[in-house]
Amino acid sequence: MGFLDNSGDIILDAVLTDTGRFRLSKGDGSFKVAKFALGDDEINYKTYNKNHASGSAYYDLEILQTPVFEAFTNNTSLMKSKLLSIPRNNLLYLPVLKINSKSSTNAFFQENSTSALPLGKIFLISVDSVTENLTDATTAGIFSTNNNDNLGILKGFNVNASNTTIRVDQGLDTTEISADFDLDSDLIETQFIIEMDNRFGSLAFPQGQGIAPVSFIDDDQIATYYISQGSLAGGNFVSKNNAGSGASNQVVAGPRGTILEFRIKSSLELASSTYLFTTLGSSGTTVNGVSVLHIDTTIRVTGATTGYRIDIPVRYVKRTS
Repeated sequence: MGFLDNSGDIILDAVLTDTGRFRLSKGDGSFKVAKFALGDDEINYKTYNKNHASGSAYYDLEILQTPVFEAFTNNTSLMKSKLLSIPRNNLLYLPVLKINSKSSTNAFFQENSTSALPLGKIFLISVDSVTENLTDATTAGIFSTNNNDNLGILKGFNVNASNTTIRVDQGLDTTEISADFDLDSDLIETQFIIEMDNRFGSLAFPQGQGIAPVSFIDDDQIATYYISQGSLAGGNFVSKNNAGSGASNQVVAGPRGTILEFRIKSSLELASSTYLFTTLGSSGTTVNGVSVLHIDTTIRVTGATTGYRIDIPVRYVKRTS
């Protein structure tokens, strides 16, 4: 949706997303707009100039003259930076989400050899039993006997055989406020929205067994999961971060909120076929000396309270025969 001020007339340019049009097309009268969000993806607030020679009326002139985005129907294209309302004016910092890759169980991929992969910037997910195999040289999987080579690789087929998880920390990333202080309750993320391509994988519990229930899958095959703090049948995705200022393996410098951890279960199609790899992926990559096909994608994590969002890069890999 685009909001335009054109020659004194206020114009609201709104289009339904693909999902919205699908629900409207049912024609049963059940469709209604119950919630909406506002975003400012196109605005660069660094252009605010409090030293403008013409005075305070011109401080935000460049911001006000910034063209706004055209309304798109693809719900994955916009709204990365959602606006929120907080009914108090004593906040100096807003919480963020950060990938925590500092511990061995949450590290990015760190293969200790020459590789075309962006080292330290991605997670790898193996998709079948052959890729995960640890036998003789003719059928060797990607997992090395040197555990340091296995950092950042999640077992997507035999999910419960690996302790590796993807971890996201939430809190105030500033040294101006000690991490020993508690984060204000209205800034703590107790619910997260996780989006991923359903053709490639599904959300798995960080401990225990099982797959999280999907909230819905849109027309682009993007699966959305709503994850809340509290124990579920297969485990707990969200926990309180009680680490103080002296704790190691922390990526949030100030007061900390919650920790989100999860694993990924590879899809049956990736495990049993090379079709998606040859159609959407690439070849010519090795992992720990093993040739693999791969598909690059992202997993999107959004905090339901603040709307803060990050994209986590992942690569699904399948050993070639």
